[in-house]
Amino acid sequence: MATSSPASRLVAAAARTRLRPLGLQQRGRSRVWLDDHGWWLGLVEFTSSSWSQGSGLHVGAMWLWQDVEHFVFNVSERLSETEDYRHDDQFSPVADALALRAQTYVQELRTRFPDLDSVARDLAAQPVRPGWFWEPWNAAVAAALVGDVALARQRFAVVLAEEPIAPWMDDAQQTAREVEAMVDDRDAVRAWALSRVASCRQRLRLTPGPLAMDFGAAVSV
Repeated sequence: MATSSPASRLVAAAARTRLRPLGLQQRGRSRVWLDDHGWWLGLVEFTSSSWSQGSGLHVGAMWLWQDVEHFVFNVSERLSETEDYRHDDQFSPVADALALRAQTYVQELRTRFPDLDSVARDLAAQPVRPGWFWEPWNAAVAAALVGDVALARQRFAVVLAEEPIAPWMDDAQQTAREVEAMVDDRDAVRAWALSRVASCRQRLRLTPGPLAMDFGAAVSV
């Protein structure tokens, strides 16, 4: 949905009111807003459909050590399906309600993930689910970063037991082998993660500058 549509205009205005005071930045002229924590992102997407005006709401978190060139909801909550736009007076309060829900959930994510230890505990508590490849992959990386070698090895074993069905899985499993080989050296894991975060930030064209990394020294991107 083009940003110049009436629904997008109202969503953008509501997001500026609710999200910008929290420090979130709009991604260009899109319906995506970013809560940048250096090594992870809070993502707010005011979703739209191709067949009608309106907006839904999708909020979550992305771990930048995955080093990809597109946004990924590693933690994901679809808070609203598409609410239709009929006219400005009808949709303006809808847009504000969506932005308010986004504001609340962003604050909940900040409380849930204040530091790396919190992320590692949260990911470790998730059950291993067949077919959910990135969950154990990210849990393993987080465990390795906080020095939980046993859990890192256990989750990497889950990752490597998956039958690769696409080239990206082969690449991710090769990376898992590389990190598992250094898992006893926490400094090496952190250096690897900092490099991946810096690469991911460049791929995503995020604002450059020195970033205080909770799990290591500052990284400049």
